[in-house]
Amino acid sequence: QVQLVESGGGSVQAGGSLTLSCTAYGNIYSSYCMGWFRQAPGRDREGVAAIDSDGWTTVVDHVKGRFTISQDKAKNTLYLQMNTLEPEDTAMYYCAAAYLSYCSDDYSWPNYWGQGTQVTVSS
Repeated sequence: QVQLVESGGGSVQAGGSLTLSCTAYGNIYSSYCMGWFRQAPGRDREGVAAIDSDGWTTVVDHVKGRFTISQDKAKNTLYLQMNTLEPEDTAMYYCAAAYLSYCSDDYSWPNYWGQGTQVTVSS
């Protein structure tokens, strides 16, 4: 079992920045896919960014250039650096993980989820 604990959400004005963190606890394997999802009120959950155990990363087009995913393996921690935030980025952000060697493009891979951290961007 793996427990994912997110932190770093908050309220910012448009144009501001936030960094989300997600620390994994429990059985950590060498091959994995981890990433960030978000869900805005009234909308489906969507994948935002992913990273695998080899350091390969992907970010969805509508946040590309503004959001960066990274990891610190020594700390079992995943990050999402969010810059130039827009009101449309307001959502609950979730960390997710799966013990796979490949992160599929459709973001269907998660087996484990964090509890979520709220990001609110005001105009």
